[in-house]
Amino acid sequence: MAQDPFGFGGLDDIFRAMQGGVDSNNAYRQQQTPPTQPAGPNGGGNRRGNNNGGGLLGQYGFNLTAQAKQGKIDPVIGRDNEINRVIEILNRRTKNNPVLIGEAGVGKTAVVEGLAQKIVAGQVPQKLLDKEIIRLDVASLVQGTGIRGQFEQRMQQLMKEVQSNPNIVLFIDEIHEIMGAGNAEGGMDAGNVLKPALARGDFQLVGATTLNEYRDIEKDAALARRFQPVTVNEPSVEESIKILKGIQKKYEDYHHVKYDEDAIVAAVKLSNRYIQDRFLPDKAIDLLDEAGSRKNLTLKTVDPKNLFKI
Repeated sequence: MAQDPFGFGGLDDIFRAMQGGVDSNNAYRQQQTPPTQPAGPNGGGNRRGNNNGGGLLGQYGFNLTAQAKQGKIDPVIGRDNEINRVIEILNRRTKNNPVLIGEAGVGKTAVVEGLAQKIVAGQVPQKLLDKEIIRLDVASLVQGTGIRGQFEQRMQQLMKEVQSNPNIVLFIDEIHEIMGAGNAEGGMDAGNVLKPALARGDFQLVGATTLNEYRDIEKDAALARRFQPVTVNEPSVEESIKILKGIQKKYEDYHHVKYDEDAIVAAVKLSNRYIQDRFLPDKAIDLLDEAGSRKNLTLKTVDPKNLFKI
């Protein structure tokens, strides 16, 4: 194993933890997390109800535009081409539903988050200035709809809510999962519920999936015609280093640590060399986060509540 740039004396435990293993002898596990911690990239707390509305969208939606306004989304680095292409597609009159295609961890969701940030900054065409990007949790939407017709009814209600607000753009990650979602004992799946509304242009949708899974969508020609594919490739080592430098301060503030440049470079190069079943920049960010967490657990902290005690 390569020399550890994070000061732990070895990286075996960190890589093992990232692969799902647990080191029972690690003394760090017995340390306590500092009493105060800034919000993580997801903003902390309950993810529901962030779209400032009720109904199913309030229950199963997560408003990325609102999160961008509150500064709770990490900076998006190196994805300008993909973000601009998504904006071009959304700005079209027809076939204006982009679907991001790329391997897990390459930054498909980051592209959508970057879109939300550009909307907030006013860096989009006039037609898109008031758009709200709502991330839909399909898995939770399907949950509890085993009775025939129950899921179809829920989806139709969701479509009514979306159509009543033309500024809503739905974002469905792992969009291939809508193929057959909720299809219980002859009931309609989400794809068949969405197709008529997409064909009529009643609402806009941004999807994300992998290349292999996109083939499931392509099998349904009527559904595939509604989408415009946007390829999101894995960033290079050099691009990943820039990405980590762009989000470095967020992780420093969260873990109360400082990363030097060697640590940033090492996180990318070592994860790229030793973690072969995942993709940049996600695996490098995980290594940076894991190292920050481990270092944080060794820090001696003072509870702010005790600062004024005599």
